[in-house]
Amino acid sequence: MSYGVALALLGAAMAVALSGIGSSIGIGYAGQSSAGAMSEKPENFGRYLILTALPGTQGIYGFVAAFILLMQIGTLRGSITPLTSAQGWSFFISCLPVGIAGLVSAIHQGKVCAAGIGLTVKRPAESAKAMVLAVFVEFYAVLGLLTTIFLLYGIKV
Repeated sequence: MSYGVALALLGAAMAVALSGIGSSIGIGYAGQSSAGAMSEKPENFGRYLILTALPGTQGIYGFVAAFILLMQIGTLRGSITPLTSAQGWSFFISCLPVGIAGLVSAIHQGKVCAAGIGLTVKRPAESAKAMVLAVFVEFYAVLGLLTTIFLLYGIKV
């Protein structure tokens, strides 16, 4: 395996790992709040579930970015395209926006969702407002994913 290919694969791994770490932490925050909320108002489980699941989307974004990269370099068809060091670095760096944005936004989205779960316990009719607030944080993960996609498709292989 060439140095360029190793760098590209490391970029794919970083996209999945960083965004996955953020998602697991964010879901952890929201899940803790949901568990407490269910002891008071179990009938709102569906609302808690949506708010708990929201920070998990960043992990999916990292997976999508890695999938696109792996498709571009031929890993999924069984014949990896040889890459120069410059191409490898380009792929690696291209994966950082989704990885870093996913890591940070998922953690903060988990905190917003945890607060939204608290709101839902007191005022179930306001749960949609809590979701809207969480989506504002999600927007930056989407920007990270889009940036990564634009960068990946800009690399000539």
